Amino acid sequence: MSSSKVEKIITRLQRRISEGEAGEQYEAGQETRVVVARYTKQANWPAAIDILFNVSQSLLKAGAGGSGGDLAVLLVGVYKQAEMKPDAAAKGKLLSLLRLFATTEPTRKKFIKEIFEWSRKFGEYPAGDPELHHVVGSLFAEEHETDEAEKHLVLGTKESPEVLTRMEYEWYKQDDSHTAPVYAARAVLPYLLVANVRAANTAYRIFISALSSDNKGLSVQDVSSQGSDIRVFPSLPLLNFLGLLLLAVQKGSPDLFRQLRAKYAGHIAELGGGAWDGALEMIAEMYFGIQRPRQSNPLLDMMGSLFSGAGGGGGGGGGGSRQPPVRRVEAQPTAEGLD
Repeated sequence: MSSSKVEKIITRLQRRISEGEAGEQYEAGQETRVVVARYTKQANWPAAIDILFNVSQSLLKAGAGGSGGDLAVLLVGVYKQAEMKPDAAAKGKLLSLLRLFATTEPTRKKFIKEIFEWSRKFGEYPAGDPELHHVVGSLFAEEHETDEAEKHLVLGTKESPEVLTRMEYEWYKQDDSHTAPVYAARAVLPYLLVANVRAANTAYRIFISALSSDNKGLSVQDVSSQGSDIRVFPSLPLLNFLGLLLLAVQKGSPDLFRQLRAKYAGHIAELGGGAWDGALEMIAEMYFGIQRPRQSNPLLDMMGSLFSGAGGGGGGGGGGSRQPPVRRVEAQPTAEGLD
């Protein structure tokens, strides 16, 4: 099919959408499906993609979220059929459509799910494309959907730590002042769990910088030792623990980690529910070669525990399942997008 014919089809369908009522818009969506089916059968992927993208965009802009969302999902399906890689052009179309969805539109959730299934299957990142994670996570952060934002931003790009940490900090400001370490940990620990040490350090620095800036009366001590500097908050021991943990990860010393864990064991226990225990067991094995107790939950359960609610009360109880050994992680900063 020539590009001029595709353009005529798109123009005609867009006119029906702009001039018609809800029923007419629905019919335009159905007609689009029929046209696209013909060209996907011929493996005419450019024509199918062009039609789906433009008509879906018009429907979403017109407020016909159901029909527009269905066509957006179908577009991802065509990407899969065509075995398209998640290049800039392909991702750009999907993200521009995503931004047009109403937050209450039910098909948005399915669209996001399909996006990541496609990017995992045809991209180079087993956890899904980092840019897609960053944009989706940032949208959820803007909408104050903190749990969903966390899950995506922790797998995002080098820009994601700032978005995630700012969100956690704003959330913290609605809570009691002594809960600062809990919210800082919601960024720091997950980044360590996905082996992104650079992002974990960035998140910690951003959080304590904002905390110090907003609380001029907060007692802070700058402590320097050979090869490292750290800010100590006498009234927030678990914030100090996170900073020292990041230093220990860089040194990779099992004895240093054990001493640190023992020193702050009482403070960690006060969180209740074993909120950090599972994550710290995982970190111990990943960075220090300290084998976890076999009854602990696997990595995804640990991340789920961290993400299960502000205040860190999510349980980390064991389910008795056996786990594969964890790959030892060197502490150098890593590229984004690791699984």
